[in-house]
Amino acid sequence: MIKRDIYLKKLIGFKDHPLIKVITGIRRCGKSTLLELFKEYLLENGVENDRIISINFEDMNFSNLDDAQKLHDFVDSRLKKNAKNYVFLDEIQKVADFQKAVDSLYIKKNVDIYITGSNAHLLSGELATLLSGRYVEIEMLPLSFKEYIEFTGKSDLSRKFADYIRYSSFPFAVYLNNDAGKVRDYLGGIYNTVILKDVVAKKKIADILMLESVVRFMFDNIGSLLSTKKIADTMTSDGRKISTHTVESYISALMDSFIIYRAKRYDVKGKQYLKTNDKYYICDIGLRSFLLGNKGGDAGYVLENVIYLELLRRGYDVYVGKVGDKEVDFVAIKQDTVEYYQVALTVRDENKLKTELASLQAIPDHNPKYLLTLDDDPPANHNGIRQINAIDFLME
Repeated sequence: MIKRDIYLKKLIGFKDHPLIKVITGIRRCGKSTLLELFKEYLLENGVENDRIISINFEDMNFSNLDDAQKLHDFVDSRLKKNAKNYVFLDEIQKVADFQKAVDSLYIKKNVDIYITGSNAHLLSGELATLLSGRYVEIEMLPLSFKEYIEFTGKSDLSRKFADYIRYSSFPFAVYLNNDAGKVRDYLGGIYNTVILKDVVAKKKIADILMLESVVRFMFDNIGSLLSTKKIADTMTSDGRKISTHTVESYISALMDSFIIYRAKRYDVKGKQYLKTNDKYYICDIGLRSFLLGNKGGDAGYVLENVIYLELLRRGYDVYVGKVGDKEVDFVAIKQDTVEYYQVALTVRDENKLKTELASLQAIPDHNPKYLLTLDDDPPANHNGIRQINAIDFLME
């Protein structure tokens, strides 16, 4: 198994804390493997196997546990009464009213509970109300570039980065040894499952072709400032008439399934969040290649997408920065820390360098500022703005 240390350390850190650990993320990003890694950790640290109750609801052996009462009774009957029990419930959204069973198990002093789900709807509505203040969410993404390298080896990082983008960051794709046909088939399975099960079924969408048109548009416009009206107007002008309301509904469902992420805009000078024109990024560039083919001319947006996901992995809330009439690619905020990032393929052209630096130079505060590029040059400092090779940044 590919070790997912960044997430495993989080689980270990929350072990035995009176919180429900909720692991969310797109299908096949490694949630089940993470639970297996954590189970190994428990066993290696003195927890007996019969104190670990593990249920994967994609396994037909547990298909009879289809409502909250059955699930509760099944787990309760297996608890060791005078010891701490560790309960893993994988893809729990398949169980009707599962939140009632989770809440009942949570209040038992001898239960430490971990659940996973492939839809953000898991933490909405009744569950959020019922479990308010009693859970911690661990948001999981496919492999970071550093995780990818830890599995594939550190030789020729530039070549590996090209493969990482082309062949996907989903964990199992690494085992397919860059076989383009097999990777495409695998990604097709993920895409169809997410679209049909997590989007169409959840939202009861009738016009699947229109949904796929929206998906293609979103994938094709990663890193571009968009509004739902602009999307609807563009698609309508291309002969695919769609309302703004429908676009909003589709985007909401795609975000809930973790296939796309939204970066809202932030006014750096006014220190306020803006309500218009967001940017969207995809969870895996390989999925984009699967749907659109290996397009040329948009490598800058692809690099921007990779950096956005990396900042999320590192625990930042990430926004698109507005500084007067200029734009900063990312404002990364974590607790009291604020950092600014500008991303470009290359800045070896002097005018390009000036343009990229201008946005960062317009920021009035003294928080860290970074310019990330794929130029294979030594790190540089431009009056406090650090220029770093993007691959080096990803390997930190």
